[in-house]
Amino acid sequence: MKINNTFKLIIAIVVSELAGIIGSLFTAPSIAGWYSTLVKPALNPPAWVFAPVWTTLFAMMGVALFLIWKNQTTIKKNMAYRFFFAQLILNTLWSIIFFSQHNIGGALIEIIVLWLAILAAIIFFYKISKTAAWLLVPYIAWVSFAMYLNYALWALN
Repeated sequence: MKINNTFKLIIAIVVSELAGIIGSLFTAPSIAGWYSTLVKPALNPPAWVFAPVWTTLFAMMGVALFLIWKNQTTIKKNMAYRFFFAQLILNTLWSIIFFSQHNIGGALIEIIVLWLAILAAIIFFYKISKTAAWLLVPYIAWVSFAMYLNYALWALN
C-alpha cells in the first residue's frame, strides 16, 4: 500500500507532537508545585513561553521527518530514522526525569545525551535533505538554551 505525501506529512507531525504531549503529561503537574519552588536563573522565560515554542519545534521536527520519509534515496535513511526517534524518546524522558522525578542533575546528564542525538539526527538528515536538517537547527538551539537552564537550576538548587 502506497501512502500519499499529505498523509505522510500528517503522520510525521502527529508522531512528533505526540512526544511533546506525552512529555507534557509529566511536566504540567509539577509547574505549579515543585518547579515553582525552585530558584530560577536570570534568563528563565515565563512559563507561558514553553508551550508555543515546543509545539512549533515538534511541528518542525515532523516536517523534517516527512522530508526524509518522502525522499526517494535510501542512503543513510535507517541511521537518520534511528537518531530521530532516539532524540524523540530522549526528549520525553527528560520531562520524566526532571519534572516527575525532580532529578535536576540526572536531567542535566540526559539533556547532554539528547543534544548529541539531535546533532546526529541533523548530520544524517543533512545527507538526505538539507532542508530537513535546517528544520532541526532551531530545535537544537532551544535545547542548548534548555541545557543552560537545566544547569543553572541544578547549580542554584
